[in-house]
Amino acid sequence: MRAELLKKELGIFTFQDLLHYFPFRYIDRSKFLKVSEVRSDSAYVQLKGKIFGLKTFGKHRATRLTGFLRDETGDIELVWFKGLKWVMQKIKPGEEYVVFGKPSYFNGKYNFVHPEIELASETQKGVNATLQPFYSSTEKLKSKGLDSRGIAKLTKNLVDQIDHTIPETLSEEIITPLKFISREKALINIHHPENQYILDKAIARLKFEELFFIQLALLKQKFTRAEKVRGHTFTTVGKHFNEFYYHHLPFELTGAQKRVIKEIRADMGHGKQMNRLLQGDVGSGKTLVALMCMLIAIDNGYQTCLMAPTEILAQQHYKTISKFLGDMQIEISLLTGSTKTSERKIIHKSLKEGTMNIIIGTHALIEETVQFKNLGFVVIDEQHRFGVAQRARLWKKNKIPPHVLVMTATPIPRTLAMTVYGDLDVSVIDELPPGRKPVKTFHFYDSKRSQLFHFMKQKIAEGRQVYVVYPLINESETLDLKDLMDGYESISRAFPLPDYAISIVHGQMKPEAKEYEMQRFVKGETQIMVATTVIEVGVDVPNASVMVIENAERFGLSQLHQLRGRVGRGADQSYCILMTGFKLTGEARIRIETMVRTNNGFEIAEVDMKIRGPGDMHGTQQSGVLDLQLADIIRDEKILKFARNLAAEILQDDPLLQNPKNSTLAARLRQLQKHKYDWSRIS
Repeated sequence: MRAELLKKELGIFTFQDLLHYFPFRYIDRSKFLKVSEVRSDSAYVQLKGKIFGLKTFGKHRATRLTGFLRDETGDIELVWFKGLKWVMQKIKPGEEYVVFGKPSYFNGKYNFVHPEIELASETQKGVNATLQPFYSSTEKLKSKGLDSRGIAKLTKNLVDQIDHTIPETLSEEIITPLKFISREKALINIHHPENQYILDKAIARLKFEELFFIQLALLKQKFTRAEKVRGHTFTTVGKHFNEFYYHHLPFELTGAQKRVIKEIRADMGHGKQMNRLLQGDVGSGKTLVALMCMLIAIDNGYQTCLMAPTEILAQQHYKTISKFLGDMQIEISLLTGSTKTSERKIIHKSLKEGTMNIIIGTHALIEETVQFKNLGFVVIDEQHRFGVAQRARLWKKNKIPPHVLVMTATPIPRTLAMTVYGDLDVSVIDELPPGRKPVKTFHFYDSKRSQLFHFMKQKIAEGRQVYVVYPLINESETLDLKDLMDGYESISRAFPLPDYAISIVHGQMKPEAKEYEMQRFVKGETQIMVATTVIEVGVDVPNASVMVIENAERFGLSQLHQLRGRVGRGADQSYCILMTGFKLTGEARIRIETMVRTNNGFEIAEVDMKIRGPGDMHGTQQSGVLDLQLADIIRDEKILKFARNLAAEILQDDPLLQNPKNSTLAARLRQLQKHKYDWSRIS
């Protein structure tokens, strides 16, 4: 029964699983406080003394048991609501006990609710000798005696039976210079440490190992693909690229854009499949770079495609690229879920025959009916919003896998990129196109709304347009927010017809109504767009220079940064106004202050990861890439970098890990990869 519960509740099926179910903290049970030293802000503490005055109060389910622990400095109350008979039977009058728990303050005095109690003479036995491990448990497990203490007893029984049975996973060439303890000693001491020094050594060893094997797997995969996965060789930079570069380029390329195009060109000419991640803030010119690389593929006789996660974004890419190309003789189409059947047939035919050069679309591109004659170059926008299987179906549409360029406008912190995308080559566009000015960001409290409206009128008088974004569509009973409709009415009163015209856009509108309102704003027929986050991506209006975000404290950092990226797309100075109430949580205050302080997407991403944790970002929780039990890629960045450099050094000398001295590493890698479907493969 308990074994079944461990399987269901914690995923512990074997002794191996139990051995790798690590404590989340330790309490030093060798230290005792006096009653007079107890404070409500104390963490878990233990006291030693005699228990007296046990009494029960109340009836039936409301019954509670109280008593007092006394030492030479005073008394403190002990309270139990469950297991009353067991507690009363366990306590022997006149004996000395150790009481362990977290103190609380109630009715002007300190007490312990449900403390652990043990005879002082017994405390040096079992699991409580010095550092006591604490394990996460569940209510179902606790009801069967498998609370933290119960799990600690299981692990104690297990580690007591370990006797040179845990195989080593690191080579002597790593263990000796780094002075690591053995894996067996590390696993024993992480559960039941002899002392703090050996616990620190155990944690250091196991954290390193966890990060090292992720890096070794990613880098080995990168090397294998570079050596074994054949790719198209694009040697020609021909008429399409040159015509575009000399006659259609909308503005001079930045140094960063030129550098990235050179990196991609080099990849495409090697005869190996390219797998590159292109990072760049909103408005940095990633789409232009992607298009110029597509033109190289077309010059070499191949078809190209761009896949986006939403129809709005796919349509935006289609419009942008069509506008860039102008009257160039290049066949380009858009394929989404709402493409009419008659249009689909024409698109399918021209793709199969090879007359279609560029296809832009959504998930519709990976349908079985979409067949290419010779797909050579694939661009995926915001790839973390696609599943591994979805992406794989796209490049299986060609015998030789196409070159893959993955774009993201959500900057990825260095440590996360190193761990999740460690097998990719990374290019970064870190310059804004010429003439672009950084957006100025301000934080206004709701009390400054009249100043906000005055500022908006001033900018509209100068010929500019304004976005006003709300987090909700309808009134919510649980959240005290100004909803979109309420905001729309308020803005309509402050900006009346015929002097002002307002568009309204939200997710519950029909696509054609939404498109109509968006187009009115794009054409300049309306000066203000009141919207939900539906405009986070896919709306490009260079004349819009003010972004007002209502209830900004309700948005995450990356979403705030994406919304701010909707303005600042023209040559005029743009502004982002973050509106909030006075009551802000600590996290919300950090988000607002970060937005006001910096426009640097990478800095914002680092702060975001510190607030939210790496598992919440970029779908890494779902992908299983960051199933880290001990290591933390934020706090353990130094270990991560060291582990990656060491893995790279080893693979430099022995790419296939065939050298006998690396046989231990190779065996461990094989073992780990049996249990992992994917180490973040892009293709």
